[in-house]
Amino acid sequence: MAKVTVIPATRDFHTGVSKTSRRKRRVAAYARVSTNSEEQVTSYEAQVDYYTKYIQSRPDWEFVKVYTDEGITGTNTKHRDGFNEMIEDALAGKIDLIITKSVSRFARNTVDSLITVRKLKEKGIEVYFEKENIYTLDSKGELLITIMSSLAQEESRSISENITWGKRKFFADGKVYLPYKSFLGYEKGEDGLPKIVPEEANIIRLIYSMFLDGKTPYAIASILTESGIPTPRQKAVWKASTIESILTNEKYKGAALLQKTFTVDFLTKKMKTNEGEVPQYYIEDSHEPIILPREFEVVQAEMARRKGVKGNYSGNTIFASRIICGDCGEFFGSKVWHSTDKYRKVIYRCNHKYADKNRRCETPHLTEQEIKDAFIAVFNTLMADKDAVLDACRVMQDTLTDTTEIDFKIARLQESQEDAVVLLKKHVEDNMRVSQDQEAFWKRYDEYEKRANDLAAELDELKVIRIQRLQEAEIIGAFMFEIHEREGVIETFDERLWSVCVESVTVYKTGEMVFRFKNGMEINHQKSK
Repeated sequence: MAKVTVIPATRDFHTGVSKTSRRKRRVAAYARVSTNSEEQVTSYEAQVDYYTKYIQSRPDWEFVKVYTDEGITGTNTKHRDGFNEMIEDALAGKIDLIITKSVSRFARNTVDSLITVRKLKEKGIEVYFEKENIYTLDSKGELLITIMSSLAQEESRSISENITWGKRKFFADGKVYLPYKSFLGYEKGEDGLPKIVPEEANIIRLIYSMFLDGKTPYAIASILTESGIPTPRQKAVWKASTIESILTNEKYKGAALLQKTFTVDFLTKKMKTNEGEVPQYYIEDSHEPIILPREFEVVQAEMARRKGVKGNYSGNTIFASRIICGDCGEFFGSKVWHSTDKYRKVIYRCNHKYADKNRRCETPHLTEQEIKDAFIAVFNTLMADKDAVLDACRVMQDTLTDTTEIDFKIARLQESQEDAVVLLKKHVEDNMRVSQDQEAFWKRYDEYEKRANDLAAELDELKVIRIQRLQEAEIIGAFMFEIHEREGVIETFDERLWSVCVESVTVYKTGEMVFRFKNGMEINHQKSK
């Protein structure tokens, strides 16, 4: 019979370290708290102190470091700098054992937790969870971690859902909260509602005023930067996107649209623009306005008009991108004659008048005063039948705001698209479960995918149409307000009235000027010889 001699293992199965080695085990700890509250900061400092003393008290351990993250959620490891540094050091061979308070402190995401533990395990690095008394290199460690991580993940889901419920209840009760540290114009009042900060409110009013004077968000940003006015986040340089955000934020007119975005995934914290997936809450007169509601609507109407302008909008003057050449379709632009002498004069003419050497646009130039006088004349003509104009506007507005039919189509398309996506997924799952002819599979896959994509494109197009209709209704509403508030004829040019009422002015070579108003009405005016 063969003789068998057992040769004992001389190295640790997991770490590969010699069992006779007297090298101290290099130990680090990980501490984390989820908020920046004073109470949690105290807990955070206590954890650091505890682990430092605990590791240093063991003669067989060598203290490496206490890695920390403060004020960071544990649902994923993406932005946890201390945690990520610790894992990098461990994988680089600087750590043998990591100690942490519990599975929930390490990671509340099961996937993150297990991936990290397995990655460390491959390198012989152990993690010890004090609360659960789990050593990851133990034979039962991974099973216990899976169970505990799943429980921690469900706890995080429950907390997230409770927070979401609380926010929606807050919204439903009509309560308004602003991110005051980065919100220009308001501070939190004693009653908990937004309170106007006069100096900052003046900046907001200046921004709105400059926009209605014809300036672009980019130009406004440049002016504020050059003036040394700090941004809402106290930065030196303004961006056009910040100006656009201020110009479109309904909170400046004393209203609040709540839940514009929502959290898609409680683990990743991914946010999405709310396009009807969850309820929204619109509160009117929720707090004192900085901008009058009618002026706010005028700005929204002007912004919508500029987006529809052919080519790039020019914001040099209030007449920019509104006067059109009847010869070639291009805009009129301002030109300076006799710029260096006493005969200096600003005129407007077709920007492409001399662009074609073989053909010159025959439309005449206009002085600023001629444009103003023409507007006064046609506006007074419009006001001659004020009631009829307002009645026609109401009919148009009612038609545009009645989106019943388009809403029905959108709902039907959404159902069809969802069905198409389900069918596509089922087709893929069937292919994974049962062996199929792959050429036939991919042919049918392409058909299902095209169907789903076509429905999505059609759905997006309908949503755009719906938004455009409501924007047109807002534009007409602003126009109606100005007409309603005016009594009798006007004798002087009003810049704001021009901005609100005039869609475009087309100039023909005969000198005729056709004014098109925001309600679609057109009135002709003949330039005087």
